Amino acid sequence: MSDTVIRADKLGKKFIIGHKVQYGGILGEALVRSARGLVRRGADMLHGRAVVEGDEVEEFWALRDVDFEIKRGEVVSIIGHNGAGKTTLLKILSRILEPTLGRVELNGRVASLLEVGTGFHQELTGRENIFLNGAILGMTRREVQARFDQIVDFSGVEKFIDTPVKRYSVGMYARLAFAVAAHLETEILFVDEVLAVGDSEFQKRCLDRMSAVANEGRTVLFVSHNLAAVAALTKRGIVLKGGQLLFDGPIDAAISRYSASLSKGKADRDWGRGHHSAIVSADLLDAQGMPTDTYEPGTPFNLRVEVETTNMPGLGLELQLRDANNLPVGFYSSSIFSQVALPSEPGRHVFTLSLQPLFLASGDYSFDIATNSLTIVVDHGVSNAIPFNVAASSPGGIAYDFKQSLGNGVVALQLAAPLRIERKEREPA
Repeated sequence: MSDTVIRADKLGKKFIIGHKVQYGGILGEALVRSARGLVRRGADMLHGRAVVEGDEVEEFWALRDVDFEIKRGEVVSIIGHNGAGKTTLLKILSRILEPTLGRVELNGRVASLLEVGTGFHQELTGRENIFLNGAILGMTRREVQARFDQIVDFSGVEKFIDTPVKRYSVGMYARLAFAVAAHLETEILFVDEVLAVGDSEFQKRCLDRMSAVANEGRTVLFVSHNLAAVAALTKRGIVLKGGQLLFDGPIDAAISRYSASLSKGKADRDWGRGHHSAIVSADLLDAQGMPTDTYEPGTPFNLRVEVETTNMPGLGLELQLRDANNLPVGFYSSSIFSQVALPSEPGRHVFTLSLQPLFLASGDYSFDIATNSLTIVVDHGVSNAIPFNVAASSPGGIAYDFKQSLGNGVVALQLAAPLRIERKEREPA
């Protein structure tokens, strides 16, 4: 028997979307829209097409020419921007949607958690939905009963197991839905953004359970924007961009490709403008004060930011340091930490900052920059304003490269004084 359990061959999915067009005059607009809509809906029904609302329609390809194979027991992440086609792909693999082009081959029973409570019947109780989902998967009542206690214990909804799920909170719904999908006997598990719902304790339990599922030799496809979880759980990543397969390979390389796709060159970046300020430019500086895209660990962070302001007093400059997984690892605020605000008079002002040295792990980083005030929300912000790279990191002169992928974090902690080791004599018996 082949080890390939999922095969996607030239997958494509097309949707027809509608747009409204403005016509002259309220009455004229209503009459024209009604007439055009009636004619087009009649034509759609006559030709057996889906009826789409809107004055004009266009084709939108959510997926195009996607090819990959997944072996038995692999745990694979699918990552990409919002709208990249990740959920559409999982829905096609789950047989919820039919592909417009191409084909899918699956070898094994599939459990899908694509949305909170997928497959639940609102009027049935939690207990009844557990057995219903098991029956849908082709399991006998005895097989479901054997796992019932584990499912209920994991979900934490034992007190409400005989309550209709329509009365569950979102968190309870999510717990039971994930418990059912992860504990019933299936060869393939699809999970889409399960970590977006629930508290931190629930998220940790989900990750632990998915790790256990992977160790049982089952195949898992995991969609998440939580890149730290992606890196911890999976060894292979599929990166989608604009409905097309951008990369398929080791997870570290996949995350790097995804992070690179988030970056834009400074010449291309639209810095935008807020109500009271605009960030004009921003640079990381080397020891000679020249712009650079490389940071040497253990040296000060020298930054230059140019800001244009109107007449809003009290605005401060804020910096958010992010790692390759887009997770925040550092923060600075001129108004909060240094009690320094931007000048209140309108004009352009240049901030020159020298932040304390950090021994960052090697990899890609960036600074988000924003102007903010204690009395208003963020006035203006630019994500990934200063992307930079740490080529190699050897804190304390170590012989190997300190990398985030080693699981040790992003900052190497340094001693403030020499390490002391003292011998302690044993106490007399």
